[in-house]
Amino acid sequence: MSNREPCCNWEQLQDHECVVLFQGGEQAAFAELVRRYQDRIFRFVLRMTDCREEALELTQDTMLKAFHALADWRPDATFATWLFCVANNATMDRLRRKKVVKYVPIEEHMDFPDPASGPEDTMQSAQQYRILEAALQRVHADYRQILLLREVEEMTYAEIGDVLGLREGTVKSRIARARQALIEICKGKA
Repeated sequence: MSNREPCCNWEQLQDHECVVLFQGGEQAAFAELVRRYQDRIFRFVLRMTDCREEALELTQDTMLKAFHALADWRPDATFATWLFCVANNATMDRLRRKKVVKYVPIEEHMDFPDPASGPEDTMQSAQQYRILEAALQRVHADYRQILLLREVEEMTYAEIGDVLGLREGTVKSRIARARQALIEICKGKA
């Protein structure tokens, strides 16, 4: 435990500052990092596994692994990238062990609503979102992970490369193939 006064303005600190404080014995710094990232990690894992209970368990496992590994963490990448790498590895290990492919039926035609939406458009938009989520579950896990990191988590190609252990050019080509696979599923060709 740290002898200094606890920090009270956690929101003002950068991730790496919280890590340094945690490494110095300030346990509340890790709690702040969990607060910042647990929802994002959960959403990522949920979209990968399509199972709420499994996503909760994997999110908790990710945070526990981070807690134990953070004492030796060195900023080769941003904390967020490192944490998503931990979550991704745990999730992909689980998916490999399960060896389960889940196919979800999807509607034939997808018409995207006008941005100026009324109630009907809002309902159609929600339906399109569900269709897209279902199609995302049909995409191979390697493609799903890269699409989620890019489109949902808005990571750069370099950050995705760090998370997945890939070169930036490989990331770009996989994203292109993943987008094409998603389009094919949405068109009903896959």
